[in-house]
Amino acid sequence: MRRGRMPDVLVMGGSLGGLTAALLLRDIGCRVTVHERSRAALDSRGAGIVSHELTVRYLVEGGVMDVDEVSTPARWLRYLDLEGRVVHEVGCRYRFTSWNSLHKALLAQFPPERYVLGSEVTGFRQGPDRVLVEFAGGGVEPCDLLVCADGISSTARSLLLPGAEPAYAGYVGWRGTVAESELHPGTRGAVGEAIIYHVGERSHILTYPIPNHDGGVSPGRRLINFVWYRNVPEGEALDDLLTDVEGQRRPLSVPPGLVRPPFLAELRRAAQRLPAPMAEVVLKSPDPFIQAIFDVEVSQMAFGRICLVGDAAFAARPHAAAGTAKAAADGWALRDAMVGAGDVGRTLALWEPGQLELGRRLVERARRMGRRSQFEGTWDPVDPTLAFGLYGPGH
Repeated sequence: MRRGRMPDVLVMGGSLGGLTAALLLRDIGCRVTVHERSRAALDSRGAGIVSHELTVRYLVEGGVMDVDEVSTPARWLRYLDLEGRVVHEVGCRYRFTSWNSLHKALLAQFPPERYVLGSEVTGFRQGPDRVLVEFAGGGVEPCDLLVCADGISSTARSLLLPGAEPAYAGYVGWRGTVAESELHPGTRGAVGEAIIYHVGERSHILTYPIPNHDGGVSPGRRLINFVWYRNVPEGEALDDLLTDVEGQRRPLSVPPGLVRPPFLAELRRAAQRLPAPMAEVVLKSPDPFIQAIFDVEVSQMAFGRICLVGDAAFAARPHAAAGTAKAAADGWALRDAMVGAGDVGRTLALWEPGQLELGRRLVERARRMGRRSQFEGTWDPVDPTLAFGLYGPGH
């Protein structure tokens, strides 16, 4: 790389973390190309996420979109008992969005000719002044900086840190959405302006509103999202659950429409024992799907001119609602480090310690939260340490 020139950057992975990093580096003068291995446009299958300020920071600070346009608020945090009675309630200022809405908004800001679908990175070779990135099919592309944002099943991580594999947490998250308009008026009143929890025996479920498939956020047009964490032992039981209708054993999740009918039937039977509003949300969700819950943590994020970001480095259980915020934080910190930087390797070495510490803290906190709800039975609705947050409870 010539003195005074910003680096050419290749981003491996075009999900939220990769796109955020790509936009931020593009904006400081880097020539950035995103390579996404999926051949089709990315889709989160309707999943909802917490709209942390870092998750939407690029859109808000750039004046691209008001946060109200891509998210919907929850004004109350409520816990229900089995009879549907409110056993704990507190005001909150959480906002929720859908993965699809956020990705669409970010992607619209990036040059389409530099976002390449169906481009799978299979390896890389690093020299003193560049990285040669290898693709399926035999192509090779040089860059000054390789940002690996290829998610929990990261190819880059497996090549750089072969021992850092996802560790199964002992439970799965059943997820689904239902149109708010399809719910009983009483249910709409209960779930429409709140995030609602029910904590059972070695299980918990939550519901909250998110934008609909067209991005609509007005009451009555939204979706209600549920996430139900249920324990499944590793081994035969997990293998069976993650085997789809076509007989394929999925490594991480079973998409909508591919969950085998006996498991859907069991989910719906179990849902009838939930508090009535939550039971209706689950029972009316047309295509529930399954995400197995894993932890990922690494000892290193910077490797000369190569770095790991987002879930490729640290994948935390969802209970702190900070996974997408952590990916964005990695990108913002990388942007800050690269402004006016000279040597890429030295810059990444300075960037790495803070992101390692942030990732370790988040993974450990989310792990403790999962143990409390799924195994120890010590989840307490009034405990402030259970609040969402990237940097700590409530932050």
